Amino acid sequence: MNEFITGIVGNYSQFLNYHVFLSVVTNPLNWAIIGSLVVLEGLLSADNALVLAIMVKHLPKQQQRKALFYGILGAYLFRFIAIGLGTYLIQIWWIKVVGALYLLWLPFQYFFMGGSGSEDEEELEKKAASMGFWRTVLAVELMDIAFSMDSVLAAFGVSDQVWVLYLGGIIGVMMMRGVAQIFLVLIERYPELETTAYILITIIGAKMMGSAFGFNVSHTVFFGTLITIFMGTFVLHHLRGRQN
Repeated sequence: MNEFITGIVGNYSQFLNYHVFLSVVTNPLNWAIIGSLVVLEGLLSADNALVLAIMVKHLPKQQQRKALFYGILGAYLFRFIAIGLGTYLIQIWWIKVVGALYLLWLPFQYFFMGGSGSEDEEELEKKAASMGFWRTVLAVELMDIAFSMDSVLAAFGVSDQVWVLYLGGIIGVMMMRGVAQIFLVLIERYPELETTAYILITIIGAKMMGSAFGFNVSHTVFFGTLITIFMGTFVLHHLRGRQN
């Protein structure tokens, strides 16, 4: 028990360590990892900002902004808690296996079970319309946490550095709230990107599963594969366009 507490405290202390932060932000490789986390979150969560906008639509304009702002604070707090705990727990092999199985379940659900089963927008709007301000804030917070689960767990398969994960997470949240429309337009223009996101999740889940049993892949091979698949999506789209 003491070892567990010491490990968790050690993880959270990195958030307050200036030297750890400086070593992260001055390393170009870390920014490449952070960038990949932001893109991954964007692909997985492109429609989440739209869902949250629907949830607060029934509120007055000023209260809409407040509800979404509180949602952002909740998303940041959740990531702080999840990353501090997760980067320690994910070192335990059976937790890593469970996390990998969950990540592999997501693409299985997408490819073989007809998507993620997200709620219809009209039905969601009807449910939200009966809520007051604070119930709406609570609903937004819970929805933010639900949205965060997949991307945070996937991030553990990419890196184990708390500041890399946290920066990737908070920039991802800012992107979703600020420029979500760009990701929506990008996915509409290149619909293959949605499939690509789940292929990347499959690779990340396989990497996490392999590492649980001592099979490790170098950063060069891993990120080279992710970048090749991501860029290949655009090439494939244009080749199909020419054939059609």
